[in-house]
Amino acid sequence: MPDITEIDGAMLNSLLVSISILGLLLLVGVVLRLLIPGLRKFFIPAALIGGLLGLSLGPHALDVVPGDMTSTWGALAGLLIAIVFAPMLLGQELPGVKQAAKEAGPHIFYSYFSSFAIIAVPALMTFFIFQPFFNTNALFSTIFEVSWPGGHGTAAGMEEAYQDLGWQDGSSLGLGAATFGLVFGIIAGMIMLNIAARRGHLVNYTGTAVLTDSDILKDSAATQESRSRLRKASLDNLAFHFSLIGAAIIIGYVLKHFVDMVITGVPLFPLAMIGGLIVHLAIRPTPMYKLVDKSTLNSIAGIALDFLVVAAVASISIPVVLENWVALLATMIVVALLSIGIFYIIGPRIFREHWVENSIVNFGAMTGVVSVGLLLLRAADPQMKTNAYRGFALRAPFTSPFVGGGIITALFPILVAQHGNLWIGLGCLAACLLLIGLAMLLGIWQKPSVRKESA
Repeated sequence: MPDITEIDGAMLNSLLVSISILGLLLLVGVVLRLLIPGLRKFFIPAALIGGLLGLSLGPHALDVVPGDMTSTWGALAGLLIAIVFAPMLLGQELPGVKQAAKEAGPHIFYSYFSSFAIIAVPALMTFFIFQPFFNTNALFSTIFEVSWPGGHGTAAGMEEAYQDLGWQDGSSLGLGAATFGLVFGIIAGMIMLNIAARRGHLVNYTGTAVLTDSDILKDSAATQESRSRLRKASLDNLAFHFSLIGAAIIIGYVLKHFVDMVITGVPLFPLAMIGGLIVHLAIRPTPMYKLVDKSTLNSIAGIALDFLVVAAVASISIPVVLENWVALLATMIVVALLSIGIFYIIGPRIFREHWVENSIVNFGAMTGVVSVGLLLLRAADPQMKTNAYRGFALRAPFTSPFVGGGIITALFPILVAQHGNLWIGLGCLAACLLLIGLAMLLGIWQKPSVRKESA
């Protein structure tokens, strides 16, 4: 458990003001999306818009927002990630092994292969180029697995881990890389979909399905994000689900206490996710489980994620990014080309049908988190006629807890600090080769000429 420090009224007031200003930045982001169609066209979320606005108002730009407030935002982002991850496995029913192997197997392969590749290539580049010629910190290689498939949330959540390892710049560089990955994933993904459509690989593609006239839904399209089976006389539905998340986080702190005895630097958020699984298993046999609503948990996680992104982006240290711009830009270009190569080389060999639809959702998740992948898939298959949605959803319990922001992602900086980039890079390259061998053995890997074309 962490040390408990008394927080006086003045500190609480400062925290309230800091969070309220984050809320204003989110509102401005919503308004700008409504007024500027280009922001909707390229799927730039309101949280990212608000974060960039907050960054421009910060001490490294216009100096309107004081440095103390941006420091508070940075610390807040590192805590909110625990709320995002704690409910991930809570209320999540795992699919059967046979069902997952058939439908989700190729998606699971794509996720692990792309993550190990994103670990291996930057690690070897850092070891052979950036460390000897630019005196770059060895942990620089870790920010790409953290920030591209992990996104802004994981990049912010790793701040404490990087600090424990003696590298203060990791989170800011990760957030900068995450922003580039998000924009690149959307633009490159749409270009690749247009190319696939011209080649006849996408019969359901319209090219405009994901662009809406407005972010404001019509009454007929309105959604209900929460369902309650608990009487308000007992406890409000949101309070009940917040309490479940709180229990998961407390368990995460307990686990962290014991993990720190063995290995230091493991952040809280993956342990909070395990805490959520423990809560799930504890209440699963009881009547209380009937009260758990996954959509409500997702809404709470979504709130935390939106505030996390705006806080994290607004607190990016611009001097740190500029100081490392050569290594950052070079590696981002290589990783971008790598992600495109995996799409065109791996995708046709592991998906028996609708390979573009199945690959594009994984490409989006690899470069700009799951939401980008789903946006690209919605453009490729607006009527959901392929199996890509189901296969991608079934893969989540087998990948999200581990890669792309999971336990392996969190352990990666620690492994680099202990063993160095060379061995980690070579080890992950070997893991990629082993995955290909396993895919061949299981019949997942095949020649593109053998697979069925999309129909």
